[in-house]
Amino acid sequence: MLIVPIVVWLLTIGQHGPAFWLFVLAGVSDAVDGFLARRLDARSELGGYLDPLADKALLVSVYITLGLQGHIPSWLVILVAFRDLMIVGGVVLQQTLGRRTVMAPLLVSKANTAAQITFAVLLLAAHAFDLDDHGVLFVLTFVVAATTLASGSAYLVKFVRQLVEAAT
Repeated sequence: MLIVPIVVWLLTIGQHGPAFWLFVLAGVSDAVDGFLARRLDARSELGGYLDPLADKALLVSVYITLGLQGHIPSWLVILVAFRDLMIVGGVVLQQTLGRRTVMAPLLVSKANTAAQITFAVLLLAAHAFDLDDHGVLFVLTFVVAATTLASGSAYLVKFVRQLVEAAT
């Protein structure tokens, strides 16, 4: 979470190279942390909430910043941010209603996260190192959109089912 404002600041001052490397560092440290937590059986309920929250804070912040700079279409930024707000809102609603929410990502959500991260890394790299992506970013724009819609819809269905089951 501490890296998020630094990455955003670096992007706003046009320092895409350092922003790229911090983004990669955050991803690697997240993967190592997750691996160690599973391997050492050191998972916690708090970590189950904070880890995805930190991941989403970084991704959404990068998407919003790059969107404001015109590097990502506004409609994609809105879609990505809205999906994450909907998920957080669903969890908050469940908690407010006194229902326990298990933070287990759906398979489509994992695919969506992978697509979002891949898109962000390639976009940051393209700007940091003046690379030609040969149209890959254009294709990934629609892959991210499709997986974001699929993931958001799956979570919406899941939350509605849980609410209906609890009401009956």
